[in-house]
Amino acid sequence: MITSSFLSLLAGRYLLITIKLHYSVEVSFSSRPQRGNKEPLHNLPAGVWKSKTLKVSTVYSCDECSMEFPKLPPHSGSVLSVVDMHTGGEPLRIILSGCPEVNGDTILAKRRYVREHLDHLRKVLMFEPRGHYDMYGALLVRSELAEADLGVLFMHNEGYSTMCGHAVIALGRFAVDYGLIKAPTSPETQINIHCPCGLVKAFTQYSNGTTGAVRFHSVPAFAFATDVSVSVPRYGPITVDISYGGALYAFVSAEKFGLDVNKSKTRDLVDAATAVSDAVKSQVKLYHPVSEDLAFLYGTILTDGKDAFSEEPTANVCVFADAQVDRSPTGSGVTARIALQYHKGLIELNQTRSFKSGATGSVFTGKAIEETTCGDFRAVVVEVTGHAHYSGVASFTQESDDPLREGFLLR
Repeated sequence: MITSSFLSLLAGRYLLITIKLHYSVEVSFSSRPQRGNKEPLHNLPAGVWKSKTLKVSTVYSCDECSMEFPKLPPHSGSVLSVVDMHTGGEPLRIILSGCPEVNGDTILAKRRYVREHLDHLRKVLMFEPRGHYDMYGALLVRSELAEADLGVLFMHNEGYSTMCGHAVIALGRFAVDYGLIKAPTSPETQINIHCPCGLVKAFTQYSNGTTGAVRFHSVPAFAFATDVSVSVPRYGPITVDISYGGALYAFVSAEKFGLDVNKSKTRDLVDAATAVSDAVKSQVKLYHPVSEDLAFLYGTILTDGKDAFSEEPTANVCVFADAQVDRSPTGSGVTARIALQYHKGLIELNQTRSFKSGATGSVFTGKAIEETTCGDFRAVVVEVTGHAHYSGVASFTQESDDPLREGFLLR
């Protein structure tokens, strides 16, 4: 009796399913090729995967018949191959191949180029029917920094972020597991990831060929402004804090809206956070001492109000981009919140706090590990730790006569 099904688009030219009497699955791998750090990363099969093969055969048992399926369905244009992961429930779709060359001399120039010339690919992979309203993606690119192992551009339902902690945690595992790091070391392997906000150092647990938790050291994080009063439609004057952790966030206790980040309906949390974001964007002039490309409000984080140090986790929910809800505790949000708490004297250097997602209950830990500066701001480097997991691989195609080929979103 057939009890499950399995179809892999990574098989050879054809996947052969033979129906006989019993059920089995066979998987075989060739050895992983090695590569230097300077090969193009936006089109991995042309470099990393040239020598790699993955063969999957599936046999179902019933009676004597067989069916032969082509590797890919009818399509036009390039095939977009991805690896899907999640960190604390927040998805990350890593683009392996199918994206054209990304031009630009710097990581921020590449971000602008993709936004202006390749945004249709973001919509194809983030939007329905291949994605969903809260999908998140990563496009690997070359970095101009000699010390970087890879560069990355982050994408979501609205556009392109400058930093994403949950993605860095996932990429820390991915870079080791998929051979982007030439010689992994135990007990940790360091991966230098060039994000649009700057160089982020990730450290992946590694033992006997197996990867585990990932921690990263942030770019300089700082409190931008505290006790800022904004007029929020439906709610009146609301006092918020604004802090930077690779991206700028507004922070406010959910209690000010009569809400609970652990128990309230997601729709109510989204409405309150979005109203705050809109108010801050229209009423507060934001800037960043390094680049104007970093001077924008990424989202609002509603907290449980427990900012003073405690051994107990503090919960929050991040609503960013176009009302997108982070399922994880938000890596760059944890960074910004730690910087804010340190600025207020609520925590000390190397005091570890746990941050829980009000959406899923997943937990990151964070601590300020070093004082530094960012322009005129007193800043800290923050260490954030979390776990990422693989959820699958896929190859996405389009048909030229499909009126919805570039995707759509339901709001």
